[in-house]
Amino acid sequence: MEGNFNIHLGKKLRMRRLSLGLTQTKVAQAINVTFQQIQKYEKGTNGVSSNRLMQLSHFLKVPIIYFFEDYKDFKEISQSEINNNDDLNYSFLSRTFASLSKSQKEKILQILGNTSKFEKTG
Repeated sequence: MEGNFNIHLGKKLRMRRLSLGLTQTKVAQAINVTFQQIQKYEKGTNGVSSNRLMQLSHFLKVPIIYFFEDYKDFKEISQSEINNNDDLNYSFLSRTFASLSKSQKEKILQILGNTSKFEKTG
């Protein structure tokens, strides 16, 4: 199972890196490893330590859970567990929202406003 997860995590890492237009070298410099190490992470040859996963998560601007999503053995968090942890990903959401342009923020707020109208009538 460990090997399968390393491959899964590597694919997620590569997908996020490419979506941001980053090179392996740029990511490697950000977390103080060689680009060859990033290659090994992306291929699933080497596992990623918890410390490196935190660094990658921060640099790539994704919550750590991003690397576990879609993994076959990943257990989704139940609604009651979410209710017991009210600050789940709020930090990530607030940072992401803060990084948006004014027009992007307005569009999101408009969508949320429209959604709440549906909930009231529907």
